Amino acid sequence: MNIKSLLLGSAAALVAVSGARAADAIVVAEPEPAEYVRICDVYGAGYFYIPGTETCLKIGGYLRYDIGVGDVTGIESWDKKDAYNGISDKNDTYFKRMRAQLTFDARGETEYGTLRSFTSVYFQRDSFENSAGYSDINQDWELEHAIIQLGGLTVAYTDSLFETLTDSAGSVINDDIGVNYTPGKTHLIAYTFDGGNGFSATIGVEEGKGENYTIDSYVPHVVAGASFTQGWGKIAGVVAYDSNWGEVAAKLRVDFNVNEALSLWVMAGYQDYDFDRAWNLGTATTLAKPSYYGVWGGDWAVWGGGKYQFNQKASLDVQLAYDDHENFGAAVGVDYALVPGFNIRPEVVYASGYERDITGAKVGGKKDGWGGYLRFQRSF
Repeated sequence: MNIKSLLLGSAAALVAVSGARAADAIVVAEPEPAEYVRICDVYGAGYFYIPGTETCLKIGGYLRYDIGVGDVTGIESWDKKDAYNGISDKNDTYFKRMRAQLTFDARGETEYGTLRSFTSVYFQRDSFENSAGYSDINQDWELEHAIIQLGGLTVAYTDSLFETLTDSAGSVINDDIGVNYTPGKTHLIAYTFDGGNGFSATIGVEEGKGENYTIDSYVPHVVAGASFTQGWGKIAGVVAYDSNWGEVAAKLRVDFNVNEALSLWVMAGYQDYDFDRAWNLGTATTLAKPSYYGVWGGDWAVWGGGKYQFNQKASLDVQLAYDDHENFGAAVGVDYALVPGFNIRPEVVYASGYERDITGAKVGGKKDGWGGYLRFQRSF
């Protein structure tokens, strides 16, 4: 072997060893399998599977700006309406509210049916002119709805069944102007039977709300209702028992689908109005409702209205209400979708009522007023 062959062999060996060592130093890790968010179309649009689970989640909400003006919707005590249906002589200038709401709807299937949780929370800031004529603000937040459902069982803090079992009221913004129809929100436990042919029935127990109407014994308030839905519309009724005062109130509602554009509805309520209790629960000058569910004035009340859908973007909403104490309310508004997800809603309202004493007799003149309302809402 000559020198030249020896040198070439040594160089080749060194290159081979160096290449082997360089190859050993570079380690390429295997990529982890990507886990993409999957669309869940079982419960409608907007749901997706929470990664790693079979639970479907939908996140939604809105950003809303309201402007109210006038005797009815421009008052400084918008959320604390007086005995005369919110009509105030103190102030008739602007009321303004900005609200941001978030909702979380989670659903999944179990051996007992659909397991659902629904949460709604909002944050808002109100601006208004107070009774002294100065600008004022109010900021707050609220857990609006917190609902757990499994099959027909519901455990929740939400609107009273006395409202929801008859589908609240109309489609106007100010649906409680003049005559109220709901006791508000409460803790409740309920069970709903779905007959599968348009018939359903619900029975539940509720806690009530407020110093006079929250249950003060082991006996809860009881609410029961039923509804029947078909192509022509719907009929629904509800009966509620206030266990604190032993009072009963009831409502019956009928909805008619006249055609594809026009829908009409009418609702009636009845209670055995107790003037003595209403006076004792009120103040020296105003009456209070005699039970948690007796939210209108006198023995009876009636509400009615409708919606006319001009096209995919615009609709007209109307509602009228009147009760046994001659309280009256009316609201007319337009809902216009400027673009998908952004609606503009102007509305005009009117309300009137009388001051009454312990016997229900009129002791003051009629108070009435007009108001205007404008809403901008971005929903998602």
